[in-house]
Amino acid sequence: MHVDALRAYCDDVHVEVLSPRWAKLASLRGLLTGEPLTVPYYRRNSMRRWIDAQIGRHGIRHALVYSSGPAAYLLGGRYRDLRRVIDFVDVDSDKWAQYAATVGPLTRWVYRREAVRLLDFEQRVAAEFDASVLVSAQEAELFRKLSPGSADKVWHANNGVDSVYFDPALPFDNPYPPGEETIVFTGAMDYWPNVDAVTWFAQDVMPRVRARQPASAFCIVGGNPTDSVRRLAEDPAVRVVGRVADVRPFLRHAAVVVAPLRIARGIQNKVLEGMAMERPTVVTPPALEGIAARAGAEVLLGDTAEELAQRTIEAIDSGGDGAVGRAARQRVLADFDWDSSLRRFDDLLEGRAQ
Repeated sequence: MHVDALRAYCDDVHVEVLSPRWAKLASLRGLLTGEPLTVPYYRRNSMRRWIDAQIGRHGIRHALVYSSGPAAYLLGGRYRDLRRVIDFVDVDSDKWAQYAATVGPLTRWVYRREAVRLLDFEQRVAAEFDASVLVSAQEAELFRKLSPGSADKVWHANNGVDSVYFDPALPFDNPYPPGEETIVFTGAMDYWPNVDAVTWFAQDVMPRVRARQPASAFCIVGGNPTDSVRRLAEDPAVRVVGRVADVRPFLRHAAVVVAPLRIARGIQNKVLEGMAMERPTVVTPPALEGIAARAGAEVLLGDTAEELAQRTIEAIDSGGDGAVGRAARQRVLADFDWDSSLRRFDDLLEGRAQ
């Protein structure tokens, strides 16, 4: 979707189309090789050949890798002359450990294995690369504890929000029916924590909200909704929109933005974007990790279904009072500016970070 735009910034771009079905089959090789399943999931020989060709052609001496799986393309002694920086974003191995606590016995075994093997891999990457970056101070501190041998090379750089793009003052057509009090969730809807979040909200929170706010509806916006997510729309109070060209109108005209995540790592862009659009944003504690927003003043916080329902009802009841939304945007402007976040990567790639 964004490949042509990317080409404007790059000398060359190589794109691999990833089929989840075939990638999952490829990942099973890890059971035989002892690797984490994540690594063969993303491994493509054509990608490795392209990377090696670019390094040789341009004499590349600095490389930034995004997320743990693709780090395998730059591991090994042949790449020791590169200054390598890895943006892990989240501690993925810990996320798999969280998943394991929520599933049946066979899947639990796979997830626990992945947590252990992926941590081993993350530790190897951190030891070999010149710097590792996580998305928040909390995430970086967790990784230092899990990988103490590389603790002095672990940094954090906050996510950023394009506050010019996510500007509530821009004119957006209302995508919702007149008179509806719409509660919106945004995110990739084939990502398990998101699936769990919307299922919980639709089944356990919305009935409580509807009892007090009968004009309310829950709108799920995001690409690739799973079958279980689509089935939520059998409830007339739930709509599954799928992928949209522009998420901003759905945020701007929502009565409430929700992020009821029960499993999360790092900073949630969906929360930052809702806040940037001056919407009252209802979150769980895991969704607020790494965001120093004041509960009750800049976000609305709930842990249980009852608390989430109450915070959502309060946001709808407030009607035109946008104090929480305005304060939320100011928090984003203060803490999540892309310029300062990206400067950290420049410094690390050039060896200037202190």
